[in-house]
Amino acid sequence: MKIRQAHIDDLEQIVNIYNQAIEVGQRTADTVLFTTEQRLEWFREHNEKTYPLLVATEDDEILGYLTISPYRNGRLALRKTAEVSYYIHFQHHRKGIGSFLMNRALELCSDLHLENLIAILIGSNDGSVGLLKKHGFEEWGRLPNIVDFGEEKFDHLYYGIHIK
Repeated sequence: MKIRQAHIDDLEQIVNIYNQAIEVGQRTADTVLFTTEQRLEWFREHNEKTYPLLVATEDDEILGYLTISPYRNGRLALRKTAEVSYYIHFQHHRKGIGSFLMNRALELCSDLHLENLIAILIGSNDGSVGLLKKHGFEEWGRLPNIVDFGEEKFDHLYYGIHIK
């Protein structure tokens, strides 16, 4: 397995992985599937020097991806804080891919001049909570019952880590 910066040719596989999370539910607050074209601008906002989009690959298959994105973009006092998000293809859950990606993201923080990483997730996502805790993230905030999927409501969690 290798980790690299995503290329435009990867976008279709990345969108398919994200759409899996939407279809299953309670993994993202998005509820409508995306097309590759709809995610093009989002893709272009990520680059190796400031806000990377990393993919874990085996042969030509993308097993999962991780993004580092601005947190509260444009607010200078928060420039050393970023949001981390990650999604793993469902056929490759529980194989260490999330940890592999997270380790790389944490290694990059120094070069990116980041001092804090925040993950924002839905309270029912036990797998993500476990991954974050494993890597030293702590719960920094909880917004109770604001994620509304119609029949069910969930907490919105903020997990964070201070990078040393």
